[in-house]
Amino acid sequence: MRGRALLVPAAILALGAILGGCGFTPMYASPTVASGLPAIQVVAPQGRVAYLLREDLDDALAHDKSAPAAWRLEFTVKQTRDPRGLSVTDVAERYEVGLTVNYTLTSVATGKVAHIGQVSTEVFYDEAGAPYAGIAARQDSQERVASDAARRIQLDLAAWMARHKGPEGG
Repeated sequence: MRGRALLVPAAILALGAILGGCGFTPMYASPTVASGLPAIQVVAPQGRVAYLLREDLDDALAHDKSAPAAWRLEFTVKQTRDPRGLSVTDVAERYEVGLTVNYTLTSVATGKVAHIGQVSTEVFYDEAGAPYAGIAARQDSQERVASDAARRIQLDLAAWMARHKGPEGG
């Protein structure tokens, strides 16, 4: 068993050496991505899901509140809640919560829109018989959908920054 535990790190190092020799650079190794993501100030509209999304984006982007922002990320959210899985009494037992986020990344220095994007995601939750359990399940689904959307936005912004060279590189 101990020999197997040593094989995994060795395989990872070998794969890194092979990919590094081919010119592969991990996206987050790019100085533009590493310095650009924390320099994004997230501006959110009103609402619970928008607030949750802003909190998740601040965490995902590792927002540095002590440094001046180079970028401003503004977004709008459209949330849906659709019944799924009807019971024999024609009452929904499951719900699908969908979230579509349209966002704009703007350079603070130039005021120019540098990147526009959209992500959509959905999660499901079971309807509970007890009222408070139903509220908790719905709130949990909002937290999960916001978290997933934040991760998708983070990946899109990181990929965009890896292709560009900073606020003026737009």
